[in-house]
Amino acid sequence: MKNKIRVGVVFGGRSVEHEVSLVSASSIINALDREKYDIIPIGITKEGRWLSSAETIHLLKSGDTLDREPERILLPDPTKRTLMQVNPESFRVNADSVSGDRGPLDVIIPVLHGTYGEDGTIQGLFELANIPYVGAGVLSSAAGMDKVVAKQLFECAGLPVTKDVWFLWDRYRSDSNPILTAIEKKLGYPCFVKPANLGSSVGISKARNARELVAGIEQAANFERKILVEQGIENAREIECSVLGNDDPRASIPGEIIPSNEFYDYDAKYVDGKSTALIPAKLPRRLVRKIQDYAVAAFRAIDCAGMARVDFLVQKKTNKTYVNEINTIPGFTSISMYPKLWEASGIPFPKLLDILIDLALERHEGKRRLKITYKPKADWFKS
Repeated sequence: MKNKIRVGVVFGGRSVEHEVSLVSASSIINALDREKYDIIPIGITKEGRWLSSAETIHLLKSGDTLDREPERILLPDPTKRTLMQVNPESFRVNADSVSGDRGPLDVIIPVLHGTYGEDGTIQGLFELANIPYVGAGVLSSAAGMDKVVAKQLFECAGLPVTKDVWFLWDRYRSDSNPILTAIEKKLGYPCFVKPANLGSSVGISKARNARELVAGIEQAANFERKILVEQGIENAREIECSVLGNDDPRASIPGEIIPSNEFYDYDAKYVDGKSTALIPAKLPRRLVRKIQDYAVAAFRAIDCAGMARVDFLVQKKTNKTYVNEINTIPGFTSISMYPKLWEASGIPFPKLLDILIDLALERHEGKRRLKITYKPKADWFKS
């Protein structure tokens, strides 16, 4: 009998999207085929402790004391490739695995939305540990997470984006007038204020006047030192498109979000349950194709891999389309668009996870052929 693939599902984390991550991870763990996979749940607390047991998700969701849970760690050592148990008294680590066979992890599915998970930091750890992982690499994760950098790369790729002004909080705090003047002159009102590195619409606000603009900037600064202000597009439809693949990615059919609030903020996404999704979006066939082409181009612009969801703004009267942002670890909750769009495109959730794991293994295998040593003509470094 073929050995099962050992899949580590990493969730939680030091992020304002911690709770969203727990729900996404539950959906993924429940959908993975247990005939194919040994599932290793790996939870990270809000303080950054790594835990792994059958109860980890429940404990993180309930907020119960985690002191009794043995702490684990993933070493940046390619010869180990497994979780190690930490002895809190001696700070020593011992080889350990949840399933008891002390085998290495074959692949990891990071379900860490936001900081320290979607920004390239944990992807760097997986690279050092030489473990295949689902989704974007270090560079594309960091670029996709930073809305300013992502927009610059989209523009370089010839993709349409909204006008914006970005700045650092310290610069604004020392002299806000030039920045506020530039925003009003270049963008006008309404405009949207965003932390440059965050997701799930946390810290985002709509400014209709100078007072709301100042308040929005101060709110965004609670979460991020780099702040982005974007031109508002009146009567815009919020369209989303999923992308799947490595070097030859493909796009799903697009869907439309009808937010319960004025825009698709955190409450409208997760809390009130009143937002609706139209799948497929009611769009002209030519516009559907354009959005799919833009989605794939945005995916390639940041050198993405595995998966991403690309969000668009489409003006109702003119159908003028703007690439809004890219999400390299999109939500996998019951209401999340990434899996729902692929379901509507003919790929059910369990099959989608199979494909994502295969893509991770394929990409890792491609890296194995690359040389990491070089033999110089002389041993100059020994002198």
